[in-house]
Amino acid sequence: MKITQRFSNTLNATIQNNTGLLALMDQSLIKPYMRKVILYFICFISFQNYAQLTPENEQVQNTSSFLEKTEFKVGYFGNILWNQGLNVGAEYLWKEKIKIKERRRGQKTITNQFLLNGSLGFTFNPSTETDTGIFTHYGLIWRRTNTKGKQFSVTLNPLGYYRSILPETYEVKNGEVDKVFLPGRSYYAPSMSIGFGKFRKDKKLSGRYFNINFMLRTPYNAGTSPSISLEYGYRFNFKKKKRDAKNNN
Repeated sequence: MKITQRFSNTLNATIQNNTGLLALMDQSLIKPYMRKVILYFICFISFQNYAQLTPENEQVQNTSSFLEKTEFKVGYFGNILWNQGLNVGAEYLWKEKIKIKERRRGQKTITNQFLLNGSLGFTFNPSTETDTGIFTHYGLIWRRTNTKGKQFSVTLNPLGYYRSILPETYEVKNGEVDKVFLPGRSYYAPSMSIGFGKFRKDKKLSGRYFNINFMLRTPYNAGTSPSISLEYGYRFNFKKKKRDAKNNN
């Protein structure tokens, strides 16, 4: 009933703003089918105006800048036992859908987001110098956040690059021994991950996350080299405080 009343009020306001169209509908020059088209047009405008209203009849305006939609992240990356590293990156909010459901204990809010993801990291092995490399990944994140701020995410990175870094290496060319400049190999390295986290509302340090990553390196000798790693870190937003201050005014 509330939704019907809201739409009725919106329709009445739209009709008052389009009195010129209604005057034309009363003239004999307007054919009956044209009157229907004009009426449908007024109803369409009313629906568009209604769709842009919140339950409090406030129009929603998307004024977020690029930085306000972007969160940066930094965290540990490795498998704890022998491979350690660091991963930094950024996430840009591409699409967001918020569902609000009424429950006996109050409102339940579920937020689904799609984010564009980019990262750059490195790993090294403290006990050996043969398992060191840098990598970069680009892809898409789907993330679900519940009312309590608990998050679940799935990340797909079809664009990935891994460069292994070898210790001092020499090669023989034309009977002479030469030192290799930047020894190592390059690999195509797509990855995917499943993650869990916690969202902190209205904070610059906007959340923490724990991801289980699976990466492939190919071509590796005659096949593919899989690897599993863990990632734990924090996300932050430089514009969070400034944006919240605007919303409170």
